[in-house]
Amino acid sequence: MAIGLSKAKVQIEIVNVVASASIDQRIELNAIVKAFPNIEYRPEIFPGLVFKLKKPKTATLIFGSGKMVCTGARSEEGAKRAVRLVVAELKNGGIPIVGKPKISIQNIVAYVRLGGDIDLERAVFVLGRSMYEPEQFPGMVHRMGEPKVVILIFSNGKLVVAGAKKEEEIHQAVANLQGQLEMDDLIHYAESQ
Repeated sequence: MAIGLSKAKVQIEIVNVVASASIDQRIELNAIVKAFPNIEYRPEIFPGLVFKLKKPKTATLIFGSGKMVCTGARSEEGAKRAVRLVVAELKNGGIPIVGKPKISIQNIVAYVRLGGDIDLERAVFVLGRSMYEPEQFPGMVHRMGEPKVVILIFSNGKLVVAGAKKEEEIHQAVANLQGQLEMDDLIHYAESQ
């Protein structure tokens, strides 16, 4: 929950959802390459192949063990849908797959605009669990305890939130951070807002 009343309209955009999946069986990767000639597979460089979808625009790594990693989705449901579509495409291509994939969200990354300027020099001390070395990197790294996420905070009010397992964790983390910034007078909004 946010502390205090926000003076700005926050913009949150989910930019990547990473999901892992398993079908609990081995998969013959060379058979996938034969059935789908546009697949990226270079076993001498990487042990998995890359199965790309256009809608939703994702890339799914498929390993011989039956494990998969899907990246690029813009929502939890989009990631799950992409994995199910890949499995359906494999089945339609003649790849024998028994059962349904077990899918788990591993990481959600969001880009956020708070709409105000943040005093990082003070925030690093007030927020705690933070690191700010402007000579090395222009943003502050804040490790939030609840929800457990990492937030890159920039002085222009832009954030990158990573490590969430559910979309609501992103919203909760942003509300918690914004409330704390406002309560401690660490964020200043333009007069036009």
